[in-house]
Order: sequence, then structure tokens, then C-alpha cells
Amino acid sequence: MKGFVLVLAMLWTILGNAQSKGGLLSGPMLGQNDYRTAKIWMEPSPEVKTLAIRYWKKGNSSQAKNKILNLGAVGGSGDFNPVQTEIGGLEPGASYEYRIIINGKESSYSGEFATRELWQWRKPAPDFSFLTGSCTYFNEPEFDRPGKPYGLDSSIFETMASEKSAFMLWLGDNWYTREVDYTSEWGLWYRASRDRSMPVLQSFLKAMPHYAIWDDHDYGPNDLGKSYHLKNTTREVFKNYWSNPSYGNGREGIYTKVSYSDVDFFLLDDRTWRTEDDMPSTINGQPNPDKQMLGTEQLDWLKNALVASQASFKIIVVGSQVLNPVSPFDKLLDFPAEYNELTGFIAEQKISGILFLTGDRHHSEIIKVNRINNYPLYDITISPLTSGTHVFGAAEKDNPYRVFGLDQKQNYGKISLTGARGNRQLTVQFLGVKGEDLGNWSINEKDLKAR
Repeated sequence: MKGFVLVLAMLWTILGNAQSKGGLLSGPMLGQNDYRTAKIWMEPSPEVKTLAIRYWKKGNSSQAKNKILNLGAVGGSGDFNPVQTEIGGLEPGASYEYRIIINGKESSYSGEFATRELWQWRKPAPDFSFLTGSCTYFNEPEFDRPGKPYGLDSSIFETMASEKSAFMLWLGDNWYTREVDYTSEWGLWYRASRDRSMPVLQSFLKAMPHYAIWDDHDYGPNDLGKSYHLKNTTREVFKNYWSNPSYGNGREGIYTKVSYSDVDFFLLDDRTWRTEDDMPSTINGQPNPDKQMLGTEQLDWLKNALVASQASFKIIVVGSQVLNPVSPFDKLLDFPAEYNELTGFIAEQKISGILFLTGDRHHSEIIKVNRINNYPLYDITISPLTSGTHVFGAAEKDNPYRVFGLDQKQNYGKISLTGARGNRQLTVQFLGVKGEDLGNWSINEKDLKAR
């Protein structure tokens, strides 16, 4: 049996090398899609000299158009070649097919994408679902820590690829830099490129659009923030391996906003401006204003964006947990000056529909924190996809703030938005490696009305 498995592994390697030589190392991956535009990402092998996307409205290949991609190595040494492009001039609510043209010839790489439906002022907000999760670790034994492999069953991505969802939202720790990676610029580029090229990911990458935030492990070393000396490089890596709508203020950070149907997602950066976790949270009994996770600029952007939002649900997406009063690990609550400023602002401005969506913890849970004369705040944590799992223990074992908990299980989330205007329902399904039901939780927009 072992010999048979070895032969299969060798055959997979040979086929993979044959496919990538003169082809794609990874991708295509769908990025930000909108009403009249769509982004497509891929990383070609070094043998590729010209690259284009031929696309056409589904069923109308006779009117295909070509979009030429600009090739140029990145990452200092020129060893990495991620490219992406935005296709414009599309019709809203339409389906398109595409094929990748490599060195002037049609390749086997193909797929479909769809633009968003223009529903505003025309019909009720469309129902939709999206996938989400955090903590993806692919084993690489020569660079991993000795002992039991940390990466678990990656076939979860094959299950996710079969889901019919609007998009995937990655909640951070989307790859794990090792000690050999995060001390050099080349290492940061290598980790993103290598992990993105895993064969088990490829069907999922093209199955739906992908958006992402980061946390510490795909930013750099464990728990590090603003003091990381390669923070500018890791931002460039992130920008080159994801296709978000925007990245911070254009010079720093990766925060951005994504809107879909009647939901706004505020994708936050919990690393660029983060002071060290060991800095005291209070000074003389008062919140320490110098201890920040989000930073003054990003917090100001978030506050203004929340006020401007007319969405039924306003989902604030963060790599670290926000609320959990019992957690001994990093969370926004450990940065009390910012926590008080944000939650106080939400209350003062009477902002309805707030939910937090987080990762990091290697378990999934929903934390509920009651507020005086206002609706409760909820923190939905979904983790891990493939990394090691966590066991509820110590004070967290019987966390009184937890309304749903799932530990020692790989899982992903499928979040669905359904219902008539004014009565929209958000449902979270926690699903296992093979798509098995591990639990669910729902809330109505009426339960998140500010008072």
C-alpha cells in the first residue's frame, strides 16, 4: 500500500511539473468582481513570455475579446511572477467564459465568472451566501518545526470549491511564514508563491471571487505589528497575491471595503499600525492611548465609513478577535483606548447592523457581549481551515459569553443572507472537511437595531 501511495505521489509531481512548465504555477483565481468589471489573477511559470485572457459572454464565443497581461517579475530577485488584470466594459448580471492564452496559443486553463446584478432601485436586495475562514497551513517538512505535522486535511478546499457562493472571504493567516521566510524579502515572496501553487487549491481559486485580510502569520513573525522591519515588503506581497478593491491609504495598510447586495464588509488591517501586545493596556488605571491595534488613521476611516453605510448588515472583519472578555490571547479588548472609542462611537451614532467577523483562534465560536439600552455586539470567529486545532480550556472552557462553540475541528463558514426588506436574516453554517454540518446560528436585522 505504501508503494502504491508513493507511485501516486510521484505521478502527481510529474503531472504537476508538466502542467506548470510553460503554463501556470497557480491560478487562474477570480478577484474583485463588480457590475461592469472583473479581476483575474494568476502566476505563470518563467517559460511564459506572453499571456492574455480571451473572454466572451456565455454562449457567444464568436465575439470573444482578448485582454493582454503585462508580465514582469516582482520580489527583488525576479523569481516570482504574479500578474492580475481588470476586465472592463462588461454587462451587469451577465455570465462570461474565458480561456488563458499562453505564448500565443490557447491553453487548457479556462473558467467562468459573473458580474453583479444591478438591483438598486429595481428590485429587493438579492439573497446570497459567501464562504469564509482563517488559518491555512500547508506542510513543508524541511522548513516546519520537528514533530507532528501542523497542517491538516487540505481536501477541505475541494469541498469548498463545490459550494455555490458569491465569494470567499479569507480571514487572515492565509499562509504561514516560517523562520526561514520572514527574515528576508525573498522568503516572504516565496511563502506566498509556494502555498498559492498547491494543487488542492486550484479549483477553489477559480470557483468564485476571493477577498482577504491578513493576520500575523501571513504578515510576518508571530504576533508582530508595526515594528516588523519588512512591513513594506509584506504589503507588496499581499497586494500581488490578492485582488482586493484597494489597499489602505495607497501608501500603507491593506484596509478596504467590499459591498455585496445589502451588506457592507469593512476589511481591517490589524498589523500595520499595531503596537506590541505586551505594551501595558492601562496607565494609572486609565486606557493607554499609545496602545493601538488599528491606528488613528484607519479607525477614523472606519468610523466615517460606518456612518456612510446604509447596509442592512455592517460586518467589520478583523484578523484578531474583538470582543471575547475571557480570551487570554490578543483581541481588540486588550487595546482599551481603541475598543472604547469604536464601541462608544457605534453607540453614540446609533449605528445598526454591526457584526464582527474574525479568525486566528484555531476554533470557531460566537461571542455575545450585552450593552446597556442597546442591542448586543456579536463576534463570529471561524477557524481553522487546515492548521492545527485548539481545545477550549481554562477560563474559556465554559465561557459565559459564548453562544456557540466548536473546537478540535477543521471547519469553514458559509454565511447566507435571505429575506424581505426590513426582515433580512443572516445565518452562519459551520461546515467540516467534507461539508458536514457542525452547527449553525442565525440573527435577524431587527435584532441589531440601535436605540
